[in-house]
Amino acid sequence: MNFLGHAWLGHRGSDDFLFGNLIADGVKGRDLGAWPETVAAGIRHHRRVDARIDGAPQLLALRRRSPEGLRRYSGIALDLMWDHFLARDGQGEADHRALVARCYALLEARPAPARLATMMPVLVEQDWLNGYADFAFTQRALEGLARRLPAGNRLAELAPWLEAEYPRLEAAFYRLWPSLERELGRP
Repeated sequence: MNFLGHAWLGHRGSDDFLFGNLIADGVKGRDLGAWPETVAAGIRHHRRVDARIDGAPQLLALRRRSPEGLRRYSGIALDLMWDHFLARDGQGEADHRALVARCYALLEARPAPARLATMMPVLVEQDWLNGYADFAFTQRALEGLARRLPAGNRLAELAPWLEAEYPRLEAAFYRLWPSLERELGRP
């Protein structure tokens, strides 16, 4: 899951809990003592979600289908695709609009960890959480993420695979998402 997926799975919690879910990728290490307890709980929730998804049989099967030499990046690409499906399906829905507005308000009001500090204002300003609904936007987001990763990564090379495997990725998402909501959709 990327930002939107983590937001949906953490939205029933407090604002602190949701904020922790949104910023967790920018927080390194096990010691979360610098964060308020509810934010730390959100960070831990985000990590549980990541561990559950990374070990899901559907995801492992998809990663095995990704191009040889690019598999190590396929999990990142799939995270973006899950946000694409959530944004596409939620577009125009009142719950989706309310969640996106809540996320943006939190991200504008609170400082993100240093690793995300320059990206979060751009995420809000460019409306990424709604933008993911457009597959072309999602592919551009993949390319942008590849530019932010260490040199030599091959993440952007997965764009053609995502397009070719779109129906299979979509089917896997719809098999996986309901169980994630049941298991992890509560704080």
